[in-house]
Amino acid sequence: MAYQKLSRDSSSRKALFRDLVTDLFLYERIQTTEAKAKEVRSIAEKLITLAKRGDLHARRQAAAFVRRETLNGEQDAIQKLFSDLATRYKERPGGYTRILKLGPRRGDAAPMVYLELVDRA
Repeated sequence: MAYQKLSRDSSSRKALFRDLVTDLFLYERIQTTEAKAKEVRSIAEKLITLAKRGDLHARRQAAAFVRRETLNGEQDAIQKLFSDLATRYKERPGGYTRILKLGPRRGDAAPMVYLELVDRA
């Protein structure tokens, strides 16, 4: 398989990835488990590359996956993706995210990480 199932059925897994990617674009840093971060990383990088194209078809493809959530009444995640993040990474050929390890989670000892967007090129 080319992906991890994360003990979920396909619809729950897709919903989880949609929520995590949307939060990553809004907050630019999320804390999650290492397995989830590795899966979300590839989706986020593909969506940023899509946003760098900037045409209507790319915007509709991204809007089909990213949720319409806003941060403090400002622009929503899709607007931020296409206006801020696409221009920030315009000259960067890839590698828009980074994973920083935090250590085990208290309770079940799952390896926790920060998944964040890297700074400017």
